[in-house]
Amino acid sequence: MSRSNPLEIPSRGSLASEQKTTAAGSERPHRLALVVIAAAQLMVMLDLTIVNVALPAMQRALHFSSTDLTWVINAYVLVFGGLLLLGGRTGDLFGRRRMFAVGVAAFATASLLGGLATDQAWLISARAVQGIGAAIASPTALALVASTFEEGHERNRAMAVYAAMSAAGGALGLLLGGLLVELASWRWVLFVNVPIATLVLALTPRAIPRSLRPAVGARRLDLPGALTISGGMALLVYGLVRAPSAGWGSPGTIGAFVGAAVVLTAFVLIEQATAEPLIPLRFLRHRRRAAGYGVMLLLGASMLSLIYFLTQFLQDVLHYSPVLAGVAYLPIPVSVALTSAVVSRLVRRHGVRPFVIVGPLLVGGGLLWLSQINATATYLDVFGPLVSVGVGMGLAFVPLTLNAVSSVQSHQQGLASALLNTSQQVGGSLGLAALVTVAASATRSHLLRGPGTLKGPVQAAQGALSVAGSHLHPLLLSATVQGYDTAFRTGALGGALAFLLAVTLLRGDRKPAPGRQPATLVAEGASAVHHPGGRSG
Repeated sequence: MSRSNPLEIPSRGSLASEQKTTAAGSERPHRLALVVIAAAQLMVMLDLTIVNVALPAMQRALHFSSTDLTWVINAYVLVFGGLLLLGGRTGDLFGRRRMFAVGVAAFATASLLGGLATDQAWLISARAVQGIGAAIASPTALALVASTFEEGHERNRAMAVYAAMSAAGGALGLLLGGLLVELASWRWVLFVNVPIATLVLALTPRAIPRSLRPAVGARRLDLPGALTISGGMALLVYGLVRAPSAGWGSPGTIGAFVGAAVVLTAFVLIEQATAEPLIPLRFLRHRRRAAGYGVMLLLGASMLSLIYFLTQFLQDVLHYSPVLAGVAYLPIPVSVALTSAVVSRLVRRHGVRPFVIVGPLLVGGGLLWLSQINATATYLDVFGPLVSVGVGMGLAFVPLTLNAVSSVQSHQQGLASALLNTSQQVGGSLGLAALVTVAASATRSHLLRGPGTLKGPVQAAQGALSVAGSHLHPLLLSATVQGYDTAFRTGALGGALAFLLAVTLLRGDRKPAPGRQPATLVAEGASAVHHPGGRSG
């Protein structure tokens, strides 16, 4: 048997073989990391919609009033959106893997406690803690995608999976929520998070490498900034939610808007004065990055509003069961997943700008198309608009995410990810509150123009008109659908504004030279993401 010489230079063939073996070995941990990150994102996004289906059952079990019931949703959305920036920053400062696990564990614990709730305050408090966990886990998960996967095809593919999970979570929540409520209990829409989170936590140490140590002196959290931005956004959303029932001129509504303006102004002053701000204001002066956040904010408003109003239309007007209404949304996650997979390949050649321009057009066009529905519509009238919106979101999401995280240095990826998530969540909260007001006003206006008087079982729910009962007075039915149509048309304006924003501000997008990685797909002059020898997690 021949003995190899330790000083012998390996042949090209043996070097290639070793490189393939190394690549194959590193591919498996990467795949596992992607599974873990995608599962966590699916869980967080699932919770944005799954609870909506269970609200009537929760109301009956815990004796919520129609007004108090809205806080089951608002407690989660407001805390989630308000603390996203702080949550993303914790990953940058204290380690992404550690904070990812903390966020997932907090989310799971709150889900378990919420499912065991025996009174209203208990459930609402648990939902708020869920929002805290989601605010840490979600932006950290996106930052982990950017820091774990190399820039280029590898990261683009991971972003496509992340985008598909984000879209699938919202639509799947409607389907799974209906199944759980009908087959088990409303409590299982919260319990279902526990096994998912347990699996994610068990795999995290194996799948995700430890984060690099943060820069010296960079361990200070800007708590005053976090509190003022969260409080200001909460007051703004509260004012929008309160306005339809209390009136725009009521002292409470005006007070909420004035308070929001004061607190948000204080936030800007704090950020200018502090040495380590939550959001460095110069970070938002980057034209392309700021444009991407604006587009995501508008698309988030359009998407959440579509799910909210169309769910009511399917169940209250077309009399779909909760399960069937969830199945009706399947064109969205399927379209997003297929489109994202294609875009992740094409974006290397064409850059982000063409996709971010076309995507909002399809979203706005789908909403405008959907505004033509009436009380005699069939599912075929809904299917086409859902495909249009799904393809539009699939075109936009991956490029927007790449635009956000590829234009910053490694230690700011959590902040960039958090701002992108915040744009989506705050856009959804503000857009939904505004469009609920628009829909309610259009419905009331239609009723006032109708002949005679109408005594219909209409109750204000989250500022919107929800219809109690399965058989509606024809005028009330017409007025309700008119409100939905007006909301869809207004939501389509959000898509048009996102299109204009992308056209005017996302300029300077250069295609990469053949064989080069797409670091130049991001803004000119932006520094590429730094990947030290051991990838940061």
